[in-house]
Amino acid sequence: MEIASQYSPVGIEEKWYKFWLEKNYFYAASDAKKPPYVIVIPPPNITGSLHMGHALNNIIQDIIIRYKRMSGFNCLWLPGTDHAGIATQNMVEKMLLRRGIRRDDLGREKFLEKVWEWKRNYGSRITEQLKRLGASCDWSRERFTMDEGLSSAVSETFVRLYRKNLIYQGNYIINWCPRCETALSDEEVEHKEEEGFLYYIKYPFVKEKGSLAVATTRPETMFGDTAVAVNPKDKRYKDLIGRELMLPLTERRIPIISHYSVDPDFGSGAVKVTPAHDPNDFLIGRERKLEFIIALDTRGRMNRQAGKFEGLERFECRRRAIEELKKIGLFKKKESHHYAISHCYRCGTIVEPYLSKQWFVRMKPLAKEAIVAAKKERPKFYPERWKKVYLNWLENIRDWCISRQIWWGHRIPVYYCKKCQEAGIQNLHPHHSSPLEGEDKGEGKGVIVAKEKPEKCPVCGNKNLVQEQDVLDTWFSSWLWPFSTLGWPKKTKDLKTFYPTDTLVTAPEIIFFWVARMVMAGIEFEKRIPFSSVYIHGTVRDNKGRKMSKSLGNAIDPLQIIDQVGADSLRYSIILITATGQDLFLGKDTFNLGRNFCNKIWNASRFILMNLGEEKQRTITLPLTPPIKGGENSDNLLPSPQGRGSQGRGRFSLPERWILTKLNLLIEEVTKSLNSFRFNEAAHSLYEFFWHQFCDWYLEIAKISLKKEKEKALSLLVYVLDNSLRLLHPFMPFITEEIWQKLKDIQNSHPHLSPPPSMGRNLDVSSPPPLRGRIKEGGGSIMVAEWPKPNKELIDKDSLAQMDILIEVIVCIRDLRARFHIKPSQAITIILVARKKEREILKENSLYLKALCRLKELKLKKSFPREKLQARSLVKGIEVILPLAGLIDLEIEKKRLHQEIVKAEKEMALTEHKLKSKDFLKKAPESIVLKEREKGKSISEKLKKLKEATDFLREDK
Repeated sequence: MEIASQYSPVGIEEKWYKFWLEKNYFYAASDAKKPPYVIVIPPPNITGSLHMGHALNNIIQDIIIRYKRMSGFNCLWLPGTDHAGIATQNMVEKMLLRRGIRRDDLGREKFLEKVWEWKRNYGSRITEQLKRLGASCDWSRERFTMDEGLSSAVSETFVRLYRKNLIYQGNYIINWCPRCETALSDEEVEHKEEEGFLYYIKYPFVKEKGSLAVATTRPETMFGDTAVAVNPKDKRYKDLIGRELMLPLTERRIPIISHYSVDPDFGSGAVKVTPAHDPNDFLIGRERKLEFIIALDTRGRMNRQAGKFEGLERFECRRRAIEELKKIGLFKKKESHHYAISHCYRCGTIVEPYLSKQWFVRMKPLAKEAIVAAKKERPKFYPERWKKVYLNWLENIRDWCISRQIWWGHRIPVYYCKKCQEAGIQNLHPHHSSPLEGEDKGEGKGVIVAKEKPEKCPVCGNKNLVQEQDVLDTWFSSWLWPFSTLGWPKKTKDLKTFYPTDTLVTAPEIIFFWVARMVMAGIEFEKRIPFSSVYIHGTVRDNKGRKMSKSLGNAIDPLQIIDQVGADSLRYSIILITATGQDLFLGKDTFNLGRNFCNKIWNASRFILMNLGEEKQRTITLPLTPPIKGGENSDNLLPSPQGRGSQGRGRFSLPERWILTKLNLLIEEVTKSLNSFRFNEAAHSLYEFFWHQFCDWYLEIAKISLKKEKEKALSLLVYVLDNSLRLLHPFMPFITEEIWQKLKDIQNSHPHLSPPPSMGRNLDVSSPPPLRGRIKEGGGSIMVAEWPKPNKELIDKDSLAQMDILIEVIVCIRDLRARFHIKPSQAITIILVARKKEREILKENSLYLKALCRLKELKLKKSFPREKLQARSLVKGIEVILPLAGLIDLEIEKKRLHQEIVKAEKEMALTEHKLKSKDFLKKAPESIVLKEREKGKSISEKLKKLKEATDFLREDK
């Protein structure tokens, strides 16, 4: 079999993904006998392309689903995309503007045709990118939040909640984006700490001289002022309450009122009350029955209330109004003021608090049962700290503004009868009106709420019905995702089999947008929480700690990384550095971790496969069984089929017992880590085992064994490789499939070669047969092969300490060789002084010591006198002695060591100088300081060894 000398993911990844799709391995049957395990993908926006946040999120989901699939579950990973109302409409509007076409030029229906056309052309882009990542979603069940089934579910939900009086319409202060010209929910607003100003404006008294200084951060909204408020306990203003002020730049009079909510220490202690443009003022206005005056239009421009400033953009109005106030002597001063400014989460525009008639969901009744469930760990959060954040939000929940003034989305299923409700017609676009109105709570006033448009008004029979112009918040469809995607409200087989789902993997920023709302919806409509576990991963940042974003220019394109090093390298690198729930810090060099590991896996596998190919005319018949423990004279005998008799006995060497123990402990460890969502711990364990234990040690020892007992050595190598590939598969699906298939192909091509036990059946240690037979489980792909189970009979913990002795001695000998620059080809003599128990271990494994350390002679002693020109080192209570006479030129070696000591001392002095410099410690990034400290430790250790080596060369010792 041809096996490339280097691993190249090009072609391999595409080949195996196509193979998995053709074989339908991602499909989950609703009538399968296996227990279900379900994850619904957080649906990415159709406007999006794969970024590192998506990559992290979907890699974690794929690891879980591949692990569970191999563990015997009927796994459904349900994919889909979100219509992303505001983002998609903005995207299409910008595209049309480049052609000189405005949305209003087309009208609603024609514009929506353009959006659907855009969706057909570009909407599947991100799902194709997810396939490149290796996502094993059941693509036959892919959903879209505006497909027919989900649209039906959205309408059903609205109608049900409305009938339960959980949806209402009313005039309230909402978050308004002048750029997107739509309302935003509280969760769609991003608050950024910024440096601004506090402006002090003089409001003249009406009937007397003088003025009252009022402090505000938003002077442009003064045209909507209907009062000035002071705290009733503020002695400065106690006598002014009830007097009237003249609103500057207008001819309107406004009263001075008292209210407990005013902070006497803020500004002058007197604040303007603008009920239509501030949420706190809105409450004061309702309480004190003040007039509600809207001073801006929906685009953030001043309306007629602003007089001569009408038509100005809000911030331009601020500038000009301040200039005018200065001219007429009503501007007192401005002060720097640091405060949080609200921004639209989509376009970044500063949000305007705005009085508007909107549709809302009453959330407190829905949150009630979700709170009870949360206190019972339903769902359970990983990491646990997010439970407190989630619960706190539920306990302080506010009503959800669900209407959006855009065209792309689920149009609200409300119809107005012109004949019955002229006011209803006027309120289709109520955002310019100023009167404060109450809630519209029910039907019977010309408002008809129905899934489909009625033929006529049920009250008067009028057929001239007009549908509500607003659409629903994108999240109104997303909160139904776990069950609407399975066919709800119909009682489908999929819904019965796959709901509730098992695990949700998501980011912290959408706990409130999505996670909490899904839980409330699941309880309300299906009487069960939608998932039992929620894994919250961290945020992807650059190596300076900044959140990755296009605007900062620090984003790393995962597709470019896949092109450069392959999807497996990307996947493993990310998971390896991602601690549970913590942010991860990426640089372009990060992905070398995964690439180097891929190469290590490939090279080790290639070595084994090539040796297997040479055995095609032979049969491996070694009974792979564990040693007997507990008897002084057991001598590591293997049990026979009849028990512990002498017939059928075999023997494992210490390295073989050790690697089998390490492997089976690894299986336990990785399985436990994956079950508790500690992905990076599992990845670290696999890395440590395969690279350092299997490749660095056992594989090197096996090369020695292959010369003596090739059949036995190969059987063990294949057993370890096969299990390692299975454990690695959820993390690195492509390379593991490629190697596993080659392993299978060799077996299929050469029927005389028997499989390892884990590839043929579970290992039966009570009756060890020859390792014959074909692959019976695993089908045609590693992704449906059985997940390894630890075999406790193969765990010999004594071997761990014994092998540790062997490894430490080998490392020590190699270190001594390196200290004195002894060529690798030069054979040496080593004397080991040890106690009886250690001497026996070393004697039994002398073959490996001699081969791996290039020894011409190995002496095991109870004691040994000190002599001149001896290099000595102590490890694990064993004294390692290297006689240097005849190996080195004494004078040349002394000179070399002296030069290296001088060089190291200079380097140490420079490093110490840096680390003592306050300027360096203050200005240098933490990572650089840490690197310098590590460098200092390394030089210190090097100096210690150089001085020890110099000491060994003293002729007077």
